[in-house]
Amino acid sequence: MPGHPVYTEQPAAWVGLVPPRLVSHADLGITESHTLNSPRELLGASALFAATAVAEIVGCYLPWLVLRQGRPAWLLLPAMLSLALFVWLLTLHPMAAGRVYAAYGGMYIAVALAWLTWVDGVALTRWDVVGAGVALVGMVIILLQPNGATRP
Repeated sequence: MPGHPVYTEQPAAWVGLVPPRLVSHADLGITESHTLNSPRELLGASALFAATAVAEIVGCYLPWLVLRQGRPAWLLLPAMLSLALFVWLLTLHPMAAGRVYAAYGGMYIAVALAWLTWVDGVALTRWDVVGAGVALVGMVIILLQPNGATRP
């Protein structure tokens, strides 16, 4: 784009669109080397991920009710609050954002399937259960990696 600066240290999708660095993890006090050191920390992170998933699902489910089932539009207000809570909860983890999102995905799958059963009344298949189990194992692997883990 003529007349726009190019920042080569940015990924290609960001070239010319934003300054090279707005904020770093160090600015936020986040160290990439943090890992969970005990079963209690793993349980705490898992509970936080579960609460985060519920906030995200509620924030998306309420607009779905408004748009698909003709429920009252005022449900969009708690939906927005729930999504704001979801975003805030994701910031509470002391790991790099991308790693948090990757690990969170495993818990999201399990909570979404629980929602399918408890809210939508749909019975899970063995494939659902095995898939959620695999996703949760992936979450645990990401969360329990040792300090200074090397790249593949």
